[in-house]
Amino acid sequence: MTAGRRLATWLYAVAASAYLLDRVSKAIVVRTLQDRPPARIIPGVLHLNFTTNSGGAFGVFGGQPWLFLAASAMVALFIVVASTRLSGLRSAVALGLILGGALGNLTDRILRGPGVSGRVVDFIDLQVWPVFNLADSAIVIGAIVMVLSGLSPDNTTRARREGDEGDGQTGSASG
Repeated sequence: MTAGRRLATWLYAVAASAYLLDRVSKAIVVRTLQDRPPARIIPGVLHLNFTTNSGGAFGVFGGQPWLFLAASAMVALFIVVASTRLSGLRSAVALGLILGGALGNLTDRILRGPGVSGRVVDFIDLQVWPVFNLADSAIVIGAIVMVLSGLSPDNTTRARREGDEGDGQTGSASG
């Protein structure tokens, strides 16, 4: 297996894992917490609190479901294209987390309402931040890994752009 295919396999395995964890966690939360008071895991710090959200992060753009469908489709398309020219394992993992999270929340929108106007299940309540879910976490962690790794939108590393050989695992024609 070539390095490019190995990295793409990592990307899709991470995406599938993030998606599966998100779907399973939401199914458990719906079954155990819907119509019940929050579970106080660490009082005042971490509660599991069933809620739904029709908007994006923090409920923004709640009345525009087409916006989330378009954004999810564009992100997924970008990642599929990028999977053919990954620069290393960090980019594969980061993009896999983002893809899995985006698809997890998109699935909620489709399953929990008409068309794509459904509501996303949120349940992680840190008491000082809006309630979120594992898909949101995967997206944020993936974005942080990208930023900390110096990844650019064309999926090359900062070191590679500066002429360094990077980690030597590239399927990119641009580098």
